Amino acid sequence: MSLQQEMHFESGLLRVEARGEFSLDEAKRGFIEVLEAVARYEAEKVLIDGRKVTGKPEVIERFYYGVFAAEETSRLGKEHRVFPRFAYVLHEPVRDPGGFGEYVAANRGMIIKTFENPEEAIE
Repeated sequence: MSLQQEMHFESGLLRVEARGEFSLDEAKRGFIEVLEAVARYEAEKVLIDGRKVTGKPEVIERFYYGVFAAEETSRLGKEHRVFPRFAYVLHEPVRDPGGFGEYVAANRGMIIKTFENPEEAIE
């Protein structure tokens, strides 16, 4: 099953609910859809709830996704002058307890943090 997303925008926050089996290609495709919505709504914050995403991304996939997300977010900022903050809510093993993908993206300028539950992410 491919990744599917539902998005809702309210008060500067774009909420994204993702579900399905993780694959790097699908994750990249989905992230582009999120960025298109960010540009359309000029969203300042993005909450991606991926608790219904299954799979176990490999370390190299986490690296490639982090690089891709940071580069595409940077492009969005340059083209649309929108610089959103991202919060991902994920469960292990999709969520890396070591935070490698988050680290990769943050080191490339993306404002990102991963959480175990939505309450922490909203704070």
